[in-house]
Amino acid sequence: MKILVLNAGSSSLKYQLIDTDNNSVIAKGLCERIGIDGSKLVYAAAGKDKIEKVSPMSDHTAAIKMVLDILSDPADGVVGSMSEIDAVGHRIVHGGEKFNKSVLITDQVIADIEALSDLAPLHNPANLMGVRACRDIMPDTPMVAVFDTAFHQTMPPKAFLY
Repeated sequence: MKILVLNAGSSSLKYQLIDTDNNSVIAKGLCERIGIDGSKLVYAAAGKDKIEKVSPMSDHTAAIKMVLDILSDPADGVVGSMSEIDAVGHRIVHGGEKFNKSVLITDQVIADIEALSDLAPLHNPANLMGVRACRDIMPDTPMVAVFDTAFHQTMPPKAFLY
């Protein structure tokens, strides 16, 4: 199973394509300066030279499209088509008390994360930009939200309250 893992920031996008069958990183990289002059894609596929491409990225949709394009590029890519990517995992910073574990992303989950944005105003809106962009480009691929705050849900109250 191949899983694309995304961490969308306000002007960046970190990514890894993981093969869960052998626990290997097939490719990884970073999009920097999204929506800012000097946007750049960094791409490193296992066993290949690192590639850096300076190219305008007006928004996260454009950045994710560039990532998907290079992942499936005939010369430098690591997948033949997007259908080889079985799922996408999105890092979401704050799930509040609502989300105590990873969940399949639905319209309701997006609305709930949006409602929690006051708890992580620099992160949740950017994380949602990545979710929306991916859903636009890969509408039939299952997407999962993985919450930083879910970790704290497993701690005893005296520890997480302290």
